[in-house]
Parts: sequence; structure tokens; C-alpha cells
Amino acid sequence: MNNSTMYPHATLTNSLERGLEFQDFVCIVLAQRNIILQNISSKKYQFESGENLQGFEIKLDKRCTDTQRLSIEVAEKSSRDVLVWTPSGILRQDNSIVYIQGNYDRFWVFMKNWLVRYHDQIKPPIEEFNGTIKRFFLTEEEANVGAGWKWERDSADGL
Repeated sequence: MNNSTMYPHATLTNSLERGLEFQDFVCIVLAQRNIILQNISSKKYQFESGENLQGFEIKLDKRCTDTQRLSIEVAEKSSRDVLVWTPSGILRQDNSIVYIQGNYDRFWVFMKNWLVRYHDQIKPPIEEFNGTIKRFFLTEEEANVGAGWKWERDSADGL
């Protein structure tokens, strides 16, 4: 299963849906390991409680296997016209303690505070994407060192 067959008509307008589908996929993988997440659907309660009650943030990074690096988000704004950046991703102040990022071939499970320490201590270059996202890149090698667990489709642990 690859993203092109799963999303034959993918555009930026349905990126939220793709993220939600990946979130569901990760929840199924975790449930097979007896880790059950209670996801929050409404924007109202997501802002109050976070993405789920257990404090897991799940991010789809479609290109991480092609580029061999993870794109770690640190700030966002709703449009290019907005002047002020809002902390997001690993710097968002919410209930997140676990940060999961990857795609349908592999994903990494990090403690969020490890990623924040990496950002603060290593000070990787921050890049803007599309005028609305600020991010830095973590190589797969660095991700393998920092992650508490890595899931891979073709491994004995995979689906």
C-alpha cells in the first residue's frame, strides 16, 4: 500500500483527511500492541485537551522514506499574510508527551521532550515551507537514535 494508490487524487485541500487517515492507521498498529488511544475529533476539545487523551501527537510525513529525513514542525500560521508565527508541532503547548511521525512504511515514536531538547541544544537550521510552516529536519539516523520505538511495515513487528 503506497500513498499514490491510497490517494490517487490527493491535493492540499484534503491534507487534513490524509492526516486523519494516518492517525487511524497508527492507532490500529498501536492497538495491536495493547496501546489504545482515545482520539478527540472536534476542534473545540482538541484545543482544550489535545489530539487525544493520552498525549500522543501523530504526524504524517509522506516523504520521509524518500528523503530519509523527518520534517519536524515548530511553528505555523494560517496564511502567508499573517505576520505572527504560532508555536506548533513539538513546540505547541498542549498535553502531548509522545510524538509519532512517519508514513505507512515506517514511523518513529519519540518522547516529545527529546525532540524539544534536540531543537534547543543542537539548534538545527529552521526552514520555512509554503510561507505557513517552520520546520527542521531530523535524519533517519538521528531519528533511530532518539526514538523510543520504530515501526516498519516489512519488519517482523510490521503488519
